[in-house]
Amino acid sequence: MSTVGYGDVSCQTVLGKMFLILFILVGLALFASSIPEIIDLIGTRSKYGGCYKNERGRRHIVVCGHITYESVSHFLKDFLHEDREDVDVEVVFLHRAEPDLEFEGLLKRQHTRVKYFQGSLMNAMDLERAKVHEADACLVLANKYCPDPDAEDAANIMRVISMKNYCEESRIIIQLMQYHNKAYLLNIPSWDWKQGDDVICLAELKLGFIAQSCLAPGFSTMMANLFAMRSGEPSDDMQAWQNDYIQGTGCEMYTETLSPTFTGMTFSQASELCFVKLKLLLLAVEVRPDDGGDTKISINPRGSKIPANTVGFFIAQSAEEVKRAWYYCKACHEDVKNENQIKKCKCKNFIGGMMVHSVLKSQQIGQHITTDGKPVQPNGVAATKSGLQPPPTAVAKTGSPVKKSVSMKEESAPEIVPENPRAPIRQDPMRNGHPVIVQPASDFDFEKTEMKYDSTGMFHWTPARSIDDCILDRNQAAMTVLNGHVVVCLFAHSDSPLIGLRNLVMPLRASNFHFHELKHVVIVGAVDYIKREWKTLQNLPKISVLNGSPLSRADLRAVNVNLCDMCVILSAKVPSNDDPTLADKEAILASLNIKAMTFGDIITNIESMGDSKDALNNMGDTTVKRPGPIYGTNVPMITELVNDSNVQFLDQDDDDDPDTELYLTQPFACGTAFAVSVLDSLMSTTYFNQNALTLIRSLITGGATPELEIILAEGAGLRGGYSTPDTLSHRDRCRVGQISLSDGPLATFGEGRKYQDLFVASLRNYGMLCIGLYRLRDAALTTVDATSKRYVITNPPFDFGLLPTDQVFVFIHWNKRQSTSQ
Repeated sequence: MSTVGYGDVSCQTVLGKMFLILFILVGLALFASSIPEIIDLIGTRSKYGGCYKNERGRRHIVVCGHITYESVSHFLKDFLHEDREDVDVEVVFLHRAEPDLEFEGLLKRQHTRVKYFQGSLMNAMDLERAKVHEADACLVLANKYCPDPDAEDAANIMRVISMKNYCEESRIIIQLMQYHNKAYLLNIPSWDWKQGDDVICLAELKLGFIAQSCLAPGFSTMMANLFAMRSGEPSDDMQAWQNDYIQGTGCEMYTETLSPTFTGMTFSQASELCFVKLKLLLLAVEVRPDDGGDTKISINPRGSKIPANTVGFFIAQSAEEVKRAWYYCKACHEDVKNENQIKKCKCKNFIGGMMVHSVLKSQQIGQHITTDGKPVQPNGVAATKSGLQPPPTAVAKTGSPVKKSVSMKEESAPEIVPENPRAPIRQDPMRNGHPVIVQPASDFDFEKTEMKYDSTGMFHWTPARSIDDCILDRNQAAMTVLNGHVVVCLFAHSDSPLIGLRNLVMPLRASNFHFHELKHVVIVGAVDYIKREWKTLQNLPKISVLNGSPLSRADLRAVNVNLCDMCVILSAKVPSNDDPTLADKEAILASLNIKAMTFGDIITNIESMGDSKDALNNMGDTTVKRPGPIYGTNVPMITELVNDSNVQFLDQDDDDDPDTELYLTQPFACGTAFAVSVLDSLMSTTYFNQNALTLIRSLITGGATPELEIILAEGAGLRGGYSTPDTLSHRDRCRVGQISLSDGPLATFGEGRKYQDLFVASLRNYGMLCIGLYRLRDAALTTVDATSKRYVITNPPFDFGLLPTDQVFVFIHWNKRQSTSQ
């Protein structure tokens, strides 16, 4: 109404002029009073409240859940690692709170690849702002240090429900704390494992890693380093053992399609070619069933040929190295000596040329097939000479004829068997650093039972037992022959959150072990807590419980901790909010307590197996009594830590800086410490390679399958099943083992031979796939001494020198001979 101009429009009357003057004054006053409110609205508007705009046309992922500076920095360090090939993915964080100053600094440093938006996943408008429906995947991070794991899992599952309700096609990768909460994900209608949805259960994997370390000490460290992205650059400032270890940490797990040259080869031939020619370690292949079902991952398979376009799982330093498996062409690269020169095939028609060479290769293989009516082993060991007999194939008890299989002469290296064969020895000749030969006992009573395995055939099973039948007091334990067992020191209150002890015991009860090979598990802790876990343990054989304290030396002596194959220290207690760094106090005290014990001056009362009539008399463990270590420092031990920084207190003789990353510390390199934080890298690994988590889970859990997941989701525990040819065939799968070079058939390789010689001979002669070494830290020692610490060397170079004291990590085939002989 009021104008400023040339006066062409103006009030003509006095009343109009007076009204206009009054209107201008009131309008200015009202506007002036609104200025602070306008400034406040502009100032309080969050700079993280916009919408994601994909201006560069790149893919993006949405990360939510527990978003802090620590969790994000660890995630980005692995996700954006330089060893990953072409990471052209933007990371969008969605969280309710604004980032703090330290977090803002991280976002600014990574502003070209990282975006942050403030909002809730339970709000569809916020999901729209983050473009969840366009995201390549949605990752949900869990708070590993939360006081209530079940509540944390419930909150994250609700976030998944919200995202699936907003967009059913979204690919979700979620971290969960507790294993039993995985069942709730199956209730989401749009949750589909086949479409890339996956769950990383921290309790399942953490305890699975520890369980494998009970079978092969140090294996947890090797696997943790494989799926984490590390540079692995040796330094002149480090000791020799540290450089060997660091070089191994630079190895990661990759997948690549095998070139047509590999078509028609056995896995052993392909793995040998990859290692010798391409300097790659081929671990497993993806197998497509004949019935057209879901693909499965087969680790070190035997008795099958590699079809065209097979995906292989490799251990290598970078993705660029793994491309050699796809580029390799027999015609173009057979005479190439330097593996770095194996590039894209120079044939005019790359694919066509590769297929032609594949046909030629198949014809050459066909000319070498040995089928002259002679039995040939699936692992490539042929029986052609008198006096040299290969391991017998599995023969049905009904006397059915052995099926013929084919093998390549290139791989034939017969195994020498003495004329009067003795009962097979255990495959774990090293215990506490001392070579032990143990004769297995026959399992006649066990073989007569109708149900020996669970309904899937993947795990040993026994009818449910009451926990009262498995509880020992100190006197009963001291009167029992306990040797070569696993001692679990468990700290827990009666109301502590369940950690899922089943995930620790089940890998030790895998069906690819014979019953007499199962290590007895003795749990030392509060019975009130173990009773809450017992429903999931009651169908697993060879478990005993000592109601005592892991800090009591009398209880530890009663369970013969000095004679155990592994002592596992766990804590189920909730970290204190006052000082979270004290969460590991019991575990550290227990570790130091055992190391300070001596065992030569106190003789426990141990009866012979035949005279013992206590609760463990029928446990089936007939391990021969052996002399134990005199000092507690000799006891093989693995300690679970909540906080990485507390690793400095485990070993008093190390010189690790308190700020040293966990994987660089001596206890972790030696396999005596494990922290759940090492599993953070699995989120990135699963996103980039969906099959990697399947492979890791298969290795760690002992053979968990989707079918078993559905059974356990019912909450009734394992179900027994009658043995059928189909379920019994599930026993024939690889497992982790540790072979000594100080004695046995591989002892000759410890006398200055190279790692490549050991790799090829083990694969050809025994079907064992070598993946690394467990070496004494003090290389000057020439005798095995358990007081000397060992460290892990992952996938050593082909020309790496071997020592007589070395132990070798291998994937061993299930041994049919022991079951047929019983």
